[in-house]
Amino acid sequence: MREVPSRARLLGLAGLLPQIACLLAVYLGPAEWREAALITAALYAALILSFLGGTWWGLAAGAPAAERRAALGWLWIAAVMPSLVALVALAPFALGYTGAEPSLMMLGGALFVALAVDARLAGLAPRWWLNLRVPLSIGLGVLTFLIALG
Repeated sequence: MREVPSRARLLGLAGLLPQIACLLAVYLGPAEWREAALITAALYAALILSFLGGTWWGLAAGAPAAERRAALGWLWIAAVMPSLVALVALAPFALGYTGAEPSLMMLGGALFVALAVDARLAGLAPRWWLNLRVPLSIGLGVLTFLIALG
């Protein structure tokens, strides 16, 4: 079965709504909303990127046999990278820097790179995994880039 279950598809698509709202705020909202929308978009992209890493960790942990888990060293490493990328992308805010555009570009790019990991999950992830992940990662990545350029 390669068809994405309807609940997963609906909830996944709903996950694009916060970034769509930020995009609308940046492009159509009053000027005083812009900075908050940029920062919110960066926080949301970082949150979703970390969530993706958690899904990969869960897939590695759920591999059927210990020897198979040992062969998945690359996935264990890949699973922690999204949180580290998110931390690096958000660190400037902790240092008082409020220009979110570079962080948004980094996070948008990372969402596209995440697809390379998803593509290697054959046999671990459900057969419909890529049919869900491709439009969501591309959608969120594009929205994040558009917000950065706004």
